[in-house]
Amino acid sequence: MKRSNAEVIREYGPFPDVDKVAGVTYDGRHVWIATGDRITAIDPADGSTTQSIAVAAHAGTAFDGRHLYQIAESVIRKIDPQSGQVLATIPAPGNGGDSGMAWAEGSLWVGEYRARRIHEIDPDTGEIRRTLESNRFVTGVTWVDGQLWHGTWEGEESELRRVDPGSGDVLESLALPQGVFVSGLESDGGDRFYCGGASSGKLRAVRRPR
Repeated sequence: MKRSNAEVIREYGPFPDVDKVAGVTYDGRHVWIATGDRITAIDPADGSTTQSIAVAAHAGTAFDGRHLYQIAESVIRKIDPQSGQVLATIPAPGNGGDSGMAWAEGSLWVGEYRARRIHEIDPDTGEIRRTLESNRFVTGVTWVDGQLWHGTWEGEESELRRVDPGSGDVLESLALPQGVFVSGLESDGGDRFYCGGASSGKLRAVRRPR
């Protein structure tokens, strides 16, 4: 396994009226963060907030190219980002113990925090298609260029891990600086990861290794 230190290249926030950043996703222009009672769009160029949708938002957030998906307690809601309307609701695989979430190739990938697992689920029904085991608590989840990454946070340590999507084996690890913790995780499709900073109320950009 390749190990290195994560390079934090930018910090955003803390933001007005945001006590905690949970889920994180990216729609190609804006980073969306889940903050408990809403999801908020942030312009990564200047850190300004551009839009907010009032919806319960306790954990992972994902974007499929058209719709947002948001975990709240034991369900996942499909949301129209233009109107803010909830279009559908499916059960979350961890039944309330869910953490991060990502969209890839027609599936939602959902972390189950304390169970140390990542589930691939059907976005229409919530049916579990596959489960990967981890040996650390799972926070955020993201896919980029065919690579599956997830955040971990256990004790006073946090890292980003690239895992084999077939076996779950850890292939690469990026250790976050002391005192920096990762809740949500999303790639911009390029050279950076966006990491939710949990109770710091911050969002951080971390350089993706090439």
